Amino acid sequence: MKESPPIKPEKYLSETGIKIPPSGIREFFDIVYTRPDCISLGVGEPDFDTPWRISDSGIYSIKDGYTHYTPNRGLPELREALVKKIKQFINISYDPSADIIITMGVSQGLDLALRSIINPGDEVIIFEPCYVSYKANIEMLHGVSIAVDTIPQEDFQINTERLERAITPRTKALLLNYPSNPTGISINKTKLEEIAKIAIKHDLIVLSDEIYSSINYAGEHVSIASLPGMRERTIYLNGFSKSHAMTGWRLGYVCGPEFLISTMLKIHQYTALCAPSMAQYAALEALENGDKEVQRMITEYIRRRNFIVNGFNEALLPCRTPDGAFYVFPDIRSTGLSSREFALKLLDSKSVAVVPGNVFGNAGEGHIRCSYATSIENIREALSRIEAFVKERPWDF
Repeated sequence: MKESPPIKPEKYLSETGIKIPPSGIREFFDIVYTRPDCISLGVGEPDFDTPWRISDSGIYSIKDGYTHYTPNRGLPELREALVKKIKQFINISYDPSADIIITMGVSQGLDLALRSIINPGDEVIIFEPCYVSYKANIEMLHGVSIAVDTIPQEDFQINTERLERAITPRTKALLLNYPSNPTGISINKTKLEEIAKIAIKHDLIVLSDEIYSSINYAGEHVSIASLPGMRERTIYLNGFSKSHAMTGWRLGYVCGPEFLISTMLKIHQYTALCAPSMAQYAALEALENGDKEVQRMITEYIRRRNFIVNGFNEALLPCRTPDGAFYVFPDIRSTGLSSREFALKLLDSKSVAVVPGNVFGNAGEGHIRCSYATSIENIREALSRIEAFVKERPWDF
């Protein structure tokens, strides 16, 4: 039998698939598993287990036979509970039968949202440093991501003059995330009003990823969708992963004007059909009886936040106190190392895993992202090792 010619990967793989880089976060997450002595401050996942009442609701739904498809939009009772909660939380009214889809996490919700609006060549403005998937998701759809830098001298707040200069006739949307991953910075109402005026002036859609809105230490959370003229042009994204420690359940939701949600629903029908039924029943319990557990976790996050911020500042790595989420973004420029060099040398020398700031965009260079969604004991030991690393400066030898 004649031997077949060797496979040429470049012939079969899409150009987009080849060009998209692997996640910089997952790179360091994977390394941790090869280092048993490693302390990880890398992955943004609550270290709390899903509260038992929520888990039991998912388990009982399986035992009771609720293991079938749900409506494409999601369980009616879950949608009704969600729109009631959203009205209480951010004062926006949505129609449970037309304005909401239950998704497989915010990640799928964002993908549906971008698929529903992007044509090849359309521009979407992102604010770097930002979550690693934003740029990749836009470019996989042959859109163009336009980065507007936020900088430490301005506390990583959005500069609306830079934003307006970045807008072109091809700009279709803005993508916001607050409180932010990786900086933990939030956006106050005054700044949101400035951004809203720009969106209305230039007729832009706003995608608002508010997955960390429940983990907010800076007072009342304001959604840009609640501002005058913004409900009809905002896609509101949220979920249960961070607030209720339900990362593995993969459940989120997306809300918006009916014309956008109906288009997203068609894409959802063909690509996923519906979110897992048992996760939806668990989420219903989370909404109805999970508030006390959420508050308990937030109280602990505040304790950890204060501890880790003080620790980095004492180690002479300037660190701003975040407004929300569970990340700090200390400045490591005084070491003379790049973000990646710092992270690799720290991992090699002291077995502490952090995420280089540059994986969140060029504006993140000179910083590292550290998650405090881990125990105080782990944080204390990690800080001790980091302080020793900075004082010893092993890279100078």
